[in-house]
Amino acid sequence: MSSFTNRLIKEKSPYLLQHAHNPVDWYPWGEEAFAKARTENKPIFLSVGYSTCHWCHVMEHESFESETVANVMNKYFVNVKVDREENPGVDKLYMTYIQLTSGTGGWPMSVFLTPELNPFFGASYFPPEDQYGKPGFITLLTRISDLWRTDPQKIKASGESMTSQLKSYIQAKPAGNQAPLDPVAVAAETYHHFVNSFDPVFGGFGSAPKFPTPVQLQFLIDYYMYNRQVSSRAADAQKALDMALFTLKKIAAGGIHDHIGSGFHRYSTDKKWHVPHFEKMLYDQAQLLSLYSSAYQITGEAVFADVTKDIIHYVSRDLQHDTGAFYSAQDADSSPSIGSSQKLEGAFCVWEESELVNILGPTDAQVFGIHFGCKKNGNVEPAQDPQKELVNKNVLAESGTVEDTAKAAGMTPTEVTRILNSSKRKLWDYRSSIRPKPHRDEKILTSWNGLMITGLVHAFEALQETDILKLAIEAAEFIYREIYNPTTHVVMRCYCQGASDIGGFIDDYSYLIQGLLDLYEVTFDENWIKWAYDLQEKQNELFYDTEDGGYFNVTKHDKSILVRMKEEQDGAEPSANAVSLRNLVRLASLLEEPSYASKAQETVHAFRLSLSKFPFAIPALVASFMLVSNGLKEIVLSGNPDDFRMREFQRIVSRVFLPNKLVSLAKGEGFIAQKNSVIKQIGVHANPVAYICDNFSCGLPIHDANALKKALSTDQ
Repeated sequence: MSSFTNRLIKEKSPYLLQHAHNPVDWYPWGEEAFAKARTENKPIFLSVGYSTCHWCHVMEHESFESETVANVMNKYFVNVKVDREENPGVDKLYMTYIQLTSGTGGWPMSVFLTPELNPFFGASYFPPEDQYGKPGFITLLTRISDLWRTDPQKIKASGESMTSQLKSYIQAKPAGNQAPLDPVAVAAETYHHFVNSFDPVFGGFGSAPKFPTPVQLQFLIDYYMYNRQVSSRAADAQKALDMALFTLKKIAAGGIHDHIGSGFHRYSTDKKWHVPHFEKMLYDQAQLLSLYSSAYQITGEAVFADVTKDIIHYVSRDLQHDTGAFYSAQDADSSPSIGSSQKLEGAFCVWEESELVNILGPTDAQVFGIHFGCKKNGNVEPAQDPQKELVNKNVLAESGTVEDTAKAAGMTPTEVTRILNSSKRKLWDYRSSIRPKPHRDEKILTSWNGLMITGLVHAFEALQETDILKLAIEAAEFIYREIYNPTTHVVMRCYCQGASDIGGFIDDYSYLIQGLLDLYEVTFDENWIKWAYDLQEKQNELFYDTEDGGYFNVTKHDKSILVRMKEEQDGAEPSANAVSLRNLVRLASLLEEPSYASKAQETVHAFRLSLSKFPFAIPALVASFMLVSNGLKEIVLSGNPDDFRMREFQRIVSRVFLPNKLVSLAKGEGFIAQKNSVIKQIGVHANPVAYICDNFSCGLPIHDANALKKALSTDQ
């Protein structure tokens, strides 16, 4: 391999640094690369991926580490590398182009641009050589370079036309004079879509591959809460909850759940949740944390509390920075042993039967193997192992209950539980001390940490363990200290050995604001609300569409993005517009900001076409629309926060899950009292008191903890 070092060596992104020693003359996204392309009249090859992306690693090894391939790339192209997590604006624009022109998408994303940044050809992964009648990467590079040299103006015109079509598609507006949206009908259509695609055997939706889809499950839980007391919709509401809870249990039992190392892998390659793609993403942990916490609040079932604690154990052990905040991901690939030159997917997590016997002893290994479906020749079907990396390996997935295992092993459930717990500890000790750990992407993203703050707050509400809340506070404090400018109110996209110079995107602002609002509701520290308000003001300034409502995903100042997009569809995370809609509603009420209420209505109107035509693609926005139509249930507490009776009030309120709950503490003075006349009027009571308010009116004051619990239980 060449000792060549390219410009990426100056970057902070772990993904870009992974490519800093490729023989490819990589440039980061920026004017230096664009100017070179214009001056030399060369097309740009744009490669987008992320640090823990398996097929990104494959394409790097096959093509970008090849001197032969690099020579062609360096001679005929200006080559640009982008970390999709660091610069999602670039990724989203060109991924939309890829999806519209090819019908598919994925990473690594490979796009050819004119010097003016107009796309003219692209796809995902390319093998280095021709195969199955399709051109390989070298052939593709050669053909495109020949076409460019022959007639660059024709390609430039094609690129301009493509950008124009892309812009027309993105900026298309719904026809006027449409009928008003019916929130009940929109939510019902979304619900029925998930009923029709639900897998009643294994949970989840559709067939393989299966993703946890937290956004969809959260919609179902919210749908249940809003409709459970409406007689005509109560049966559907219960079905929605049943689908969500069943899926959460199946995911927890499956191989997508790391039963030894805790946390969840990215997705399952099969419909049974058995064989996962082994990378672990912070945003999955964060959203699943919220889901399992909500499930425990609603049902009180121990399995949901156990998984909640398991996720927290994983992120605090393996993803937490020393001074707070959380890293982005762990890789799917790792070396099977110290000194091994080749990395294999899942090597850190899978087991051969002989290993289990050697580590656990024959008796415990037998019980453990029964419970987790282990086999002598491995339990992975060949179809789930196209790279032959899991031959003779076992991916641990629960094959039944503890009682089932006890019956099969001729033991009591207590004996089996003891063996399983002991075995898990021994296997983790072996894994963590003997096997090389997967690469960790130590990029701290503002947006994903915002989601994690929310998840941790929800977990604290469910479990009432102060250490959980401490993690959330530390993450927020880290962002304020390291990534945020309190003078300009600008938050940066990420931190890795220092804050990046890339400003935050819409998801950074919206997810962080949501997390701060959640933090306030359990701490009553008004500094979180003041910060959330400052961020919302800055978000409105940088991203809000003053003509048509809703939020763009990049700022108006970013001239490198040819088309500003407004996203309403959910991906692995909820759409930033859906989260922003919730934030606006909460802030409008808490701070009596009528302009925020107007922006909330305008945001709904901006996406009315999507809400009416394909709401099932935007469940987070539908859930936010349900919040708008149902209104908030505001719970105002008053009294001395240090009074044990007041803390009991607070615990009662936290323990209840309501999707439209907004909790505040009345004070005679402070940031909220300056803006909210009701809270100022209530003031501070000598003894604890609670007011439950909805539909713009408050009930009688509640002075007794049992009465408060009863009032909230009827709501839940």
